[in-house]
Amino acid sequence: MSWLFGLNKGQPEPPPGLPVQPPPPPPPAGGSSSGGDKPKDKWSNFDPTGLERAAQAAKELDKSRHAKEALDLARMQEQTTQMEHQSKMKEYEAAVEQLKGEQIRIQGEERRKTVNEETKQHQARAQYQDKLARQRYEDQLRQQQALNEENLRKQEESVQKQEAMRKATIEHEMELRHKNELLRIEAESKARARVERENADIIREQIRLKAAEHRQTVLESIKTAGAVFGEGFRAFVSDWDKVTATVAGLTLLAVGVYSARNATAVAGRYIEARLGKPSLVRETSRFTVGEAIKHPIKVTTKRLKSKPQDALEGVVLSPSLEERVRDIAIATRNTRQNNGLYRNILMYGPPGTGKTLFAKKLAMHSGMDYAIMTGGDVAPMGRDGVTAMHKVFDWANTSRRGLLLFVDEADAFLRKRSTEKISEDLRATLNAFLYRTGEQSNKFMMVLASNQPEQFDWAINDRIDEIVNFALPGPEERERLVRLYFDKYVLEPATGGRQRMKLAQFDYGKKCSEIAKRTDGMSGREISKLGVAWQAAAYSSEDGVLTEAMIDARVDDAVKQHLQKMDWLHGDEEAQAKSLTPPPTGWNVC
Repeated sequence: MSWLFGLNKGQPEPPPGLPVQPPPPPPPAGGSSSGGDKPKDKWSNFDPTGLERAAQAAKELDKSRHAKEALDLARMQEQTTQMEHQSKMKEYEAAVEQLKGEQIRIQGEERRKTVNEETKQHQARAQYQDKLARQRYEDQLRQQQALNEENLRKQEESVQKQEAMRKATIEHEMELRHKNELLRIEAESKARARVERENADIIREQIRLKAAEHRQTVLESIKTAGAVFGEGFRAFVSDWDKVTATVAGLTLLAVGVYSARNATAVAGRYIEARLGKPSLVRETSRFTVGEAIKHPIKVTTKRLKSKPQDALEGVVLSPSLEERVRDIAIATRNTRQNNGLYRNILMYGPPGTGKTLFAKKLAMHSGMDYAIMTGGDVAPMGRDGVTAMHKVFDWANTSRRGLLLFVDEADAFLRKRSTEKISEDLRATLNAFLYRTGEQSNKFMMVLASNQPEQFDWAINDRIDEIVNFALPGPEERERLVRLYFDKYVLEPATGGRQRMKLAQFDYGKKCSEIAKRTDGMSGREISKLGVAWQAAAYSSEDGVLTEAMIDARVDDAVKQHLQKMDWLHGDEEAQAKSLTPPPTGWNVC
């Protein structure tokens, strides 16, 4: 509606259909036409032309056919303007509310900061008060400590004074006692000296009388003894029968003493050779007289229970080796039954491959006794080695069941005699061994075991009838050994219920196969120790349950230890090879 009354400064275009009025002429620059001398009032600058134009436009608008549309348009513009004013009012109110919220937030922040500052001040005040309290307490403690130290110092001074007084009193008493003792001793000495001076003549007379009496007694005793001895010797010499009887008695006594001594020595050697165990024998299944006397029931029961066993029971070997040692076991058993000559065997190979175990099983299978000696025990005996060696073979020849003599580490004393490292005593012992084994016997069977058979003397090789190589177990043998020791040390204790041991649930057969693959290069003894390690792991656990992880951990440790031993062995072999390598030409070897 503003354009109808000429209030729009921008002069918008009128609605279509309305005549356009020319703009009114501008007012004169000099003010009103009446002159500038009259005073101007508030209506002096009013221009009525605008109202006139508005009235003229309203009349024209009423006459125009677009009057209604123009009014509607004006009404809509007015409504729009009012709505804009309302929206601006709402925006203003929202801004005011926002400003109020911001002020509230700022006030809250200020209040929170104030509270925090007050809290800090309170804390600082409390800390300061606590610090003052601690300082006061520390000062009190220091004062109390100083007071205690002062009291203690005074007590120590008092005790020292009392101790000094006590020592002074004791010293004074001892000094008085010493003086009294000296006076007493002096008085006693003077009295004794006076008595001795007064009785000197009487004492000398008594000593003289005692000496004369003793001399007279001795002379009379000598005379009496001489007379008795002379009369007896004269009577003995004059009687020829007594002389003859005395000589015969002394002769018979000498003969009896000599005969008893020799008979005792012969009986001792016989008992030692037939009944006692020689000192070189470490272990034997043969019962001695001492054991039979101490434990007769035990010896008898063990002898009755000892029955022939399978030579390969508990021994795991390769198929070809099993076939060969089984033939040896059968031949040995038949030899004993037919009282034939035994064949001597050499078993060589790495340690822990079952040589000693098979020797024991062979003796039990054949119904023989076994005796185990070690070559390392011979060298330290020195000169007594020859006698000890003869005792071993004398003892072996007295066995009624036949004896399997197993010599472990035989290369320790059966080495080449041509080398300079062997001593004279050991060479003599070796000669005694060769003398006693020169011919095959039907009393004993000799089985030698060695890791280095190339060091044997040639005469020893000539006495060997069978050579058997005990090699390290292969994959199949390792799996059999793992299963054997797993059953022995794990399954049987776990299922027996008599021991504190349980076994977790997992595939035992698969696990044994895996372990057999991982233990490549290990001997049967190492695998048996692995079984013992599994058992120890179960016993050391809290609940006594052996798990698969515990088994794998023990296997890992065993494999690492085996590799370390192999490294040491290879290092020793390389060092030995270097020491045996001859020096180049032109070197001076000292």
